[in-house]
Amino acid sequence: MKRVVVDTNIIFAALRAKYSKVRAILDQGRYQFYTPNFLIAEIFKHKERILRSSKSSEEETYEYLIKTLNKLSFVNENIISTGNFIAAYKLCKEIDEDDTPFVALSLELDCELWTKDEKLKEGLKRRGFNKFFEEPE
Repeated sequence: MKRVVVDTNIIFAALRAKYSKVRAILDQGRYQFYTPNFLIAEIFKHKERILRSSKSSEEETYEYLIKTLNKLSFVNENIISTGNFIAAYKLCKEIDEDDTPFVALSLELDCELWTKDEKLKEGLKRRGFNKFFEEPE
């Protein structure tokens, strides 16, 4: 099973609409999804924005959030090697340092990163990081 690190904006995209490509991919069970524990802090930080942008009720949004979180394998950032964390920081520096834990986990697990952040993707590509999950057609 292909392993993929999921960025926060993927979860946000899944919570916005009841029917979306992101939801379909998360729901199909063809991939093993990983994310750093930092994702939980990001969800709490942006809770109000998530609820405002969701096309579902607050209750439905929370129900799907719980279902989605149960499909993710959470990884404590402490198990990521210092070398991979430093490498990720250098890659993310001046692009979006908040994405460092996701890039570091992708490096640690040697797997692709799934993000919809085009600015991050382009910046990482310029710095030699090219392991991105491309959504199947």
